[in-house]
Amino acid sequence: MAKDYVNENTNTQTHLTDTQKQRMKDFLKGLTRAEKLVVVLHYYDEMTIGEVAEKLDLSEARVSEMHSSIITRLKPYLQ
Repeated sequence: MAKDYVNENTNTQTHLTDTQKQRMKDFLKGLTRAEKLVVVLHYYDEMTIGEVAEKLDLSEARVSEMHSSIITRLKPYLQ
């Protein structure tokens, strides 16, 4: 009986993860090109904010501001 509970719990967690992934994709579609580049370079290419700023020829403060804005807007999609 405990095994069934664990399976149901696992399925629920998987479903929530799939839902969150879809919401994340929907959110990312709404970003500007520059915002998408910040996300890709920082999270996928694992560049620091300073490296992203240099790559995009922006100030580090501007990239940091963009990143903060993205994260703030993203939070409701993951709740």
